[in-house]
Amino acid sequence: MSSTFGQVFRIHTFGESHGGGVGVVIDGCPPRVPVSLENIQHELDRRRPGQSDIVTPRKEADAAEILSGLHDGLTLGTPISIIVRNTDQRPGSYDEMAVKYRPSHADYTYDAKYGIRAPSGGGRASARETIGRVAAAAVARQVLDTLHPGIEVLAWVKSIQDLNATVDPATVTAAAIESNIVRTGDPAMVEPMIERIKAIRADGNSVGGVIECVIRNCPPGLGEPIFDKLEADLAKAMLSIPATKGFEIGSGFSGTLLTGREHNDPYRMVDGKVRTTSNRSGGVQGGISNGEPIFFRVAFKPTATIMTSQETVTSSGENTELSGKGRHDACVLPRAVPIVEAMATLVITDHLLRQRAMDRRS
Repeated sequence: MSSTFGQVFRIHTFGESHGGGVGVVIDGCPPRVPVSLENIQHELDRRRPGQSDIVTPRKEADAAEILSGLHDGLTLGTPISIIVRNTDQRPGSYDEMAVKYRPSHADYTYDAKYGIRAPSGGGRASARETIGRVAAAAVARQVLDTLHPGIEVLAWVKSIQDLNATVDPATVTAAAIESNIVRTGDPAMVEPMIERIKAIRADGNSVGGVIECVIRNCPPGLGEPIFDKLEADLAKAMLSIPATKGFEIGSGFSGTLLTGREHNDPYRMVDGKVRTTSNRSGGVQGGISNGEPIFFRVAFKPTATIMTSQETVTSSGENTELSGKGRHDACVLPRAVPIVEAMATLVITDHLLRQRAMDRRS
């Protein structure tokens, strides 16, 4: 079940990077929800390769095909299957990787677990697998718009290496984020970040950074106590994205520097609703949403594939070197923004449906 995510709104992704295609099967989607293929394609276009001169040049249209689950633009309540065919496959570029383990990739660990792997492009470990997640989240987004209009999920690049953007989670807009190829909400940091990525790529190297995300207008009461806490599911969702290495919500690690008096979020009534005067909890308390904006950060490591020779070993246990070649992102963050949004949308949709199933007030 390692390729399945969610409890009520459940998705199962399939496919390898250089196989025939990748996609997703969605189960548990409510019936009679309007779903637009154009909306799905829009989200896939945001994460596809070749969209700017700072991402991988692999040329894929990432055209989505809906194979089941819809009739006349409405969901049937039955499984929805979506596939994206791979067209720009170059398995020959990975002949060397078939016998040599790429440093910091999943090549060795997949061999250790399964005794077999798809070496071209990393197979299931490739970020191309996230196409299914983004397509599913585009459907989930339309479920949210139908059942609980107003929920907004926005992510942006907070930092690339030591370059830090200044973005207000309360006011940042999708238009501001999408207005630049880095997908940061700080206009002053766009050019410095682009220049850093290009310089790193020219050196045959890679770089990482941090993506921030806010979920606005989320109702209180989402999340399950103990093991399925909302922040726990968000953390699992984010850390399942390739190249992620850290997650923090609200004050995160910086909260360890505060006292309880400084860190607590006092309550007050505003227009008949319970609100907090601060939001160091990040919108979640006791594992359940409190109605404040949910705010978190995700750390991405530098891309493991670099264009320089590296020390490694072969699958037969010989010391050797691996040459640097292929088509890869020198920095994954600009294309990871829609993936972070997608995983957050899937978590919120799943928990909203879980809440509606158990609470007669919903």
